[in-house]
Amino acid sequence: MPDKQTILVVDDEQDLLDLIEYNLKKEGFNVLKAEDGKEGIKVAREHNPNLVLLDIMMPKMDGMEVVERMRADKDLKHIPIIFLTARGDEKTEVEGLDKGGDDYITKPISTTKLISRIKAVLRRFEKTSQMVDKIKVHDIVIDKDRYIVTKGDEEFQMPRKEFELLYFLASRKGKVMDRQTLLNQVWGNNIYVVDRTVDVHIRKIREKIGSEYIETVKGVGYKFKE
Repeated sequence: MPDKQTILVVDDEQDLLDLIEYNLKKEGFNVLKAEDGKEGIKVAREHNPNLVLLDIMMPKMDGMEVVERMRADKDLKHIPIIFLTARGDEKTEVEGLDKGGDDYITKPISTTKLISRIKAVLRRFEKTSQMVDKIKVHDIVIDKDRYIVTKGDEEFQMPRKEFELLYFLASRKGKVMDRQTLLNQVWGNNIYVVDRTVDVHIRKIREKIGSEYIETVKGVGYKFKE
């Protein structure tokens, strides 16, 4: 029997923590809990969970800072993070995803839907973990283990979504990818983000590695040049 997957739930509402813990355990998950952001990072470092379910508005350290710290930590940056928060405005959602969140769920949500979204993110990351560790294309090397792109003597450490977008395009060199496919593959089809999100991330990638690698296909999307 495979090992149980472990979910870390970080929220300052004790009743909600207990409810989520009960339902996740019913689904066969191990559950860890933390009541503020600082404790959440400490528990994540100690136990290396498979996924973190994270509130935004918490004492001591809010969820946005937790994500930033985890994404900057070489031992934690690989862990998928789902925001579960009462903050339902689009600006906060976009900020959370841009900082490195992998899904964004607004409270209240049924436990059935919540567990479905958790399983979807875990499946996506299981596929990602099976990708080749490094790919070399043209004069750049894309290193999945370190989230680093090397070009000659230069190294570029990219935020998670920029890196995954670059990796996805480079691993399908020469194929045109429309924006919706890129959104589904990199952000997940359960998350609402606009087409412009892809354009913004492409621009940031080009600013780092140069504009000669990713070609814009007008009215469709992008492709990595052959």
